[in-house]
Amino acid sequence: MIDLQPSHTDTLPRMEPASPTPLERPDPSTLLVELFQNDDFDQVRLALVEHHPADVAHFLTILSPRDRLQAWQLLLPEQHGDVLVELPDAVRETLTDNMGAEELRASTEGLETDDVADLVGDLPDDVAQELLSNLADQDRARLENILSYPEDTAGGLMNPDLLTIRTGITLEVVLRYLRQRGSMPVASDHIAVVNRDNVFRGVLHISDLLTRPTDTLVSDVMDVDVIEILDSTPDREVAKLFVDRDLISAPVVDESNHLVGRITIDDVVDVMREDADESFLGMAGIQKDEDTFAPVIRTARRRNVWLGVNLVTAFGASWVIGQFDRALEELVALAILMPIVASMGGNAGNQTLAIIIRGIALEQINRHNARALLRKELQVGLLNGLIWASIVATLSFLWFGNPGLGVVIGAAMVINLMLAAAAGFLVPMTLRQFGIDPAIASTVLLTAITDAMGFLVFLALATVYLI
Repeated sequence: MIDLQPSHTDTLPRMEPASPTPLERPDPSTLLVELFQNDDFDQVRLALVEHHPADVAHFLTILSPRDRLQAWQLLLPEQHGDVLVELPDAVRETLTDNMGAEELRASTEGLETDDVADLVGDLPDDVAQELLSNLADQDRARLENILSYPEDTAGGLMNPDLLTIRTGITLEVVLRYLRQRGSMPVASDHIAVVNRDNVFRGVLHISDLLTRPTDTLVSDVMDVDVIEILDSTPDREVAKLFVDRDLISAPVVDESNHLVGRITIDDVVDVMREDADESFLGMAGIQKDEDTFAPVIRTARRRNVWLGVNLVTAFGASWVIGQFDRALEELVALAILMPIVASMGGNAGNQTLAIIIRGIALEQINRHNARALLRKELQVGLLNGLIWASIVATLSFLWFGNPGLGVVIGAAMVINLMLAAAAGFLVPMTLRQFGIDPAIASTVLLTAITDAMGFLVFLALATVYLI
């Protein structure tokens, strides 16, 4: 029998420290920034070559505009295209504005057609036309086809570079074709099947290609129960479809069911990220392509629009207060307690607003369930209003020794929380009816309503019952 236990004289092998897990590894952009700030440009140049384009893009986005241009010069020309694709629109614009037409053309070499379309769409018309004129006829035709679609549709999102096969061939012929081709498009989980007129018929899954007998006909194993996406479908619906069906890729067809391209999961992730950014920034009145380190004048100009809207609504709330100046003079406690009612209403309204905007984005709200949802939010507002009204009324009585004041602020809080719930529901739903993105304009309107109504209800009740 073999003794697996070490003898007393044996030396146990020294355990090497485990390699760091992905969460323990430092952010590559942090190292690049440190090297750049230390003016160690040779090391920066070497490090940029070794890192993924996404890491390089992140490194560029966290630099100031001046440093960004300097760091861009450290990249190899063959890196430009891959990095430009990964950059946010605003940062990409600052770099492409300083690139010549020949440099831009060179940066598009080797990129996927849909990525080239993203770059060309952000360029000045004269530069874009020059880039298109230098492309091969087939590449130019494909690119112009994508550019003919709105950017936020499946057609604008798709990649026209795809593999197609016919039904009457065997899997062995398909395998030989793939070996001869030497590569497949990224994220290929199936091959599209079309007829002689390029009408979409179905897909051959790669799993079937690899596991079925090679003499099997494509027509015998292809999947005809597959989801094809119309080229005019909005990109948000495309993203929802990918999430709901766990898709890796999907064919895109025109109205005549001709195959025109395919959409892959990496494109959909970009759409989801952009929509999340747009919703988050839009609620603060900031454009989705806002550059964190953009110049002061440009940033101030972009933000002034919503600041102006907010100023108008603030004057509206102040006008409401001004109508009760005598009540405020006679009972100073009203001015002290007044912000509580408006603040609680604004908070409650924003909670409802977040739920409704999310429901709209996920297409969970329709005409069949909207009324029931409004009733539910009103009931929540009533319940929370009663709970917090009793607390605030008690504290107000203990503070000022005026039981009537406690009753008035309690009643005002119940009413305002219900009004806030109604506004949190009705504002985004109304904006959607007018074709306005609820995530962009709802917050400002909701704040104006909850502030004005909170002041109005509280001061009106106080005027009637206390003054």
